[in-house]
Order: sequence, then structure tokens, then C-alpha cells
Amino acid sequence: MALTQVRTSSAAAQTPPRRFWRADLAVVGIALLIAVYATFGLWAAPLGRAIDVNSGDQAFFEWLLSFGAHALTHGENPLYTTWLNAPDAVNLAVNTSITVYAVVFAPITLWLGPAVSFVVILTLNLAATAFCWYRLFHRHLGVGVLPAAIGGLFCGFAPAMVSHANAHLNWTAQWLVPLMIARVIVMVHRRRAVWDGIVLGVLIACCFSIAAEQLFFAAIAGVVFVLFYRPARTLVPPALRGLAVAAGVAAVLLAYPLWLHFFGPQSFGGTGFDHRVHNEDLLAYAAYPERSVAGAIGLHTKLAPNPTEENSFFGLPLLALAVVAYFALRRLVDRALLRALAGTGLIFAVLSLGPQLRFGGSLTSVPGPEWLVDKLPIFDAALPSRLALVVAPVIGTLLALLAADVTRLRGPRWAWITAFALALVPLFPTPLLVRDRPAVPEFISSGDWQHYVRPGGVLVPVPIPNDLVPDGQRWQAEALASGGPSFKLPAGFFLGPGGPNGTGRIGPVPRPTQTLLEDVTKTGYVPPITDAERAYVRDDLKYWGAQAVVLADGVQGAHWETHPAALLEVMKQLLGEPQRVDDVWVWPAP
Repeated sequence: MALTQVRTSSAAAQTPPRRFWRADLAVVGIALLIAVYATFGLWAAPLGRAIDVNSGDQAFFEWLLSFGAHALTHGENPLYTTWLNAPDAVNLAVNTSITVYAVVFAPITLWLGPAVSFVVILTLNLAATAFCWYRLFHRHLGVGVLPAAIGGLFCGFAPAMVSHANAHLNWTAQWLVPLMIARVIVMVHRRRAVWDGIVLGVLIACCFSIAAEQLFFAAIAGVVFVLFYRPARTLVPPALRGLAVAAGVAAVLLAYPLWLHFFGPQSFGGTGFDHRVHNEDLLAYAAYPERSVAGAIGLHTKLAPNPTEENSFFGLPLLALAVVAYFALRRLVDRALLRALAGTGLIFAVLSLGPQLRFGGSLTSVPGPEWLVDKLPIFDAALPSRLALVVAPVIGTLLALLAADVTRLRGPRWAWITAFALALVPLFPTPLLVRDRPAVPEFISSGDWQHYVRPGGVLVPVPIPNDLVPDGQRWQAEALASGGPSFKLPAGFFLGPGGPNGTGRIGPVPRPTQTLLEDVTKTGYVPPITDAERAYVRDDLKYWGAQAVVLADGVQGAHWETHPAALLEVMKQLLGEPQRVDDVWVWPAP
């Protein structure tokens, strides 16, 4: 039975085609309103605010947008750069390069800056994800406008999506998944294998660029779904030919990125993150997320490794409704579809628990099935808790199907409407938390830095930029997006080699100067400075090829208060009295 015939009566078939665009436009409007509401704190002052709980990742994505625009306008390699991590380099193919976004939004980045591009993309990600799932449910699952909108809006603003909206431009770009699913469904029903395969291949390449881990999960979920859903009748020859074309197109488009990812310089295997830390807590499935109505009244629990990884957190009422939906729909909907949805959701929910069960915030001695695959290539780079992201669309699909048949279900209609309200209203998102961030110094934005550092030379920010102190990387993003000359940076926030057992790590292995300055930034304690520390600093500056060292008046710490006065004191002891230029302190490199 085709996916477009899974329901015994199709409300979509009763809707005149000329009205489709009106319904679509209404859903787009609602999705955009919710997305702007959720991100309003950034919209109010995009240049002066950052995501409160994850400003480091925001700085990294803003840097990627600036570098991508710079690479486009200067003819540079967008997947490998020496601008960061001088004198070495950064392999962006093994990072989340978001090259597609960097190119498409380059005009906004070059005109208004990367901070504006960031909030535009984040908002559109949320709205587009909701709309694309709605379109999949309405056009290909055969449910009416309202049920499809309920399912689509849930998928677009599910707890995990709102959680990852804390600066993750990759994981919030889930609109690509329903587009890929829809293209496969279309392949089954029409004889345009070449065209459909080309479109799917381009979508696959785009998804790899924006969120390779998400593409990996989607591919596995697709295989699992097909194994449950009558594979012999689903993958008819036209679909197989289309998939072959898609694989060929994707292979051509991704040949260089894949080589660079797995075999290029500065590549590595795995991420170095512990799967026993980044696994989903079993109780998290029935818990409420922090950025929700339920969370706002104090019903949320701290069961995620950090606020950006609330990958399940559906709440007990929604879990109960999903189970009831499965059994209630068995006489109304194609059972193969229900079996495939339930099987896929359960497998991914179990795998998300990681190699060792976590319960109530504590790691138990109970092993989890994920330990069978967590050392395999690619699996070792995927955080198990994020496998729960596949469960949200499964629940969204069940909600759409259930809402479509609410008038034919046993029990009074008001009882089902009440059940939907009890399950979904507590999960309605609340706006993301934001904080003020230091402005890019006038010394950088005015171009005065060129009096101390030649274009393409190395400028050393204090503290050395990484995920915890990202200001220096923002300075470079501003210079790269200006269209003019820029400077190189030591270290930075990126994934590179140097982790345990040949895995990756965040940034390079820190040199003594970086460690010293980060400690002072975090604690405010200025340790005794001897000639040994001064020698370390001279050696590090020589290694980096530094031409100037710069300390701004304001320093942002991603997770803690900073101490600029202590930094100024320790730098005076290390390099002597600085020069005051514009709004920064400058030490010409010895």
C-alpha cells in the first residue's frame, strides 16, 4: 500500500488544489511567528546579544558564515583554511562547515554581518522544519491541513529542536529530512528516476554540508523504516533507479569533501566525546524541557548533559498519547506504516540510551545496546543522545494521523481534544535565553589593527580564543566579513586532531600561554610570574608567528564570569607596559 493511501479516507483529497497554497501560506505564517517568538531575544539586538547557554557555538557558526563569504569572494578553499589555528590549519570538512548556508547567505553576511545571518538562518530553520514536515504529512501521508499542521508544528518546535536552537544551526536544519523522504516517496509513484535522483542527490549533498551527523541518522532511520515497512513492495524498480542516480550525484558532489573529511590533513577519527556522558537519561523521555511552558513553571529537570542537548524530554502525557495513538489507529491506518513508525522510534530510543544506562542523572552498571556499535567508524563520532532526535518525527507522524481520525476514534471528541492539549500545551516553547556580549573593538572594526599586524599576519587575542572564550574568533569574523584584509589567529574553536587514542578534540592541544591566560580569565588569580613563564610566552608567540597581542576592555566567558583586570595585570608582567590604542591594549610581539 502506498504512503499516500495509508488512511482509509483522505481529507487532503477533499481539499481543492487551488486552496493548497492558502493552507500552506497559513502554516508558513504560524511557523514563522513561533520561530520569531522563540528567537526574539536575538532579533531585538542581533549585534549585541548572544545565546546565553551556548555563546561559544554561536561564535563558531558566525565565524563559519564569515569565512564562507570570504572564501566565496576571494576564491579560497571553503573546506580548509589557515586563517584559524596558525601556523597549522583547520579541516572544516571534518567540522560542521555549513558551506551551503555560508554561500547562500553571503550577501547578508557581507552587508549586515554574520550575527544577523546567524539569527536569520536559525529562525528560518525552525519555521522551515515545521513547514516541510507539514507538507510531507499533508501531501504524501494524505491527512488534512489541520492534522498535518499539528504534526508539522510539533516536529518543528519539538523540545529537541528548541534545545538545539541554542546556537546549533546544524541540528535545527531538519527541514532537509522531510524533503528527502518526500523525494523517495515520489520516486515510488512516478517514472522520472533521473530527475528525482538528481534532486535527492543534491539534497543529500546539502545535508552533508549542513549536518553530516543528521544525514547519517536519517539514512539509518530510513533503512530501519524500510525493513519494517514491506521493503519488497516499497522499493520498486523506479525507486531503486532513482536512488542509484541520487547516490551517483551525491558521490560526485561530495567526492572532495568526503576525501578531506576522512583522509585529508588535520582529519581524525571519532570526536573524543564520552558516549557515557552524552547518552540520554531514561527518565528524560518523560521529563519536561527547560524552555517550555512546563519548564517556565518549574516542572523541568536537569537530566541532559547541557541545555542544548535535551534530545527527548517529551513529557509523560505526550508519551502516553503516542502509545494510545498507536493502538487506536490500528483499525484505521495501514498497520505496516504503524509497525514501521513504532519499530523505528523504539530502536532509536533504545540506542539513544548509550552504551551504559543512565537513570535519574546517575550512570548505572546496566549495559545498553549502543555499546555494540559505539566503536565503529562514524558511529564513534555520533553522540548517542542525539539518536533521540529521530523519535520526535515519529511522534509527530502519530499525532498527525491521530488528529486526522479524531472523529472516528472511540470515545467522545472532547476527550481526545483534551488529551492533545494536555500533551502539547506544556511543551509550547518559551523564548531562548540571551545575554549581552562585548562589541567588536573599534581597533578591529576600524581597521586600525593594520598598523600593528600586516594583512594575513597573526594577531593574538587575550585570552587565546576557544569555545569558552570566543571573542577573538568574533573579531576575525568581523574582519573576514568586511570584505577587506584580515588577520590570522592562533588556536580557536573547532574540532581537530589531538584527542585520546587518535580521536579529535576541541581546538589544538593548548600551549602554556593559552592555559595560563584561560585560568586567569576564569579565576581572576594572577600567579607569580617568573622568567620561566616569560620564556614560555616568547616561545609560543614565536611558534604562532605573532605580530601583536591585543586585550580588549570587555571579555566574554561562555559559561563563567571573566576578569579583564587580572588579564591586564598578568600581561604587563609577561610582556611589559602596553600601548593604549582606541579601545584595546596592544603589545607588539617581541
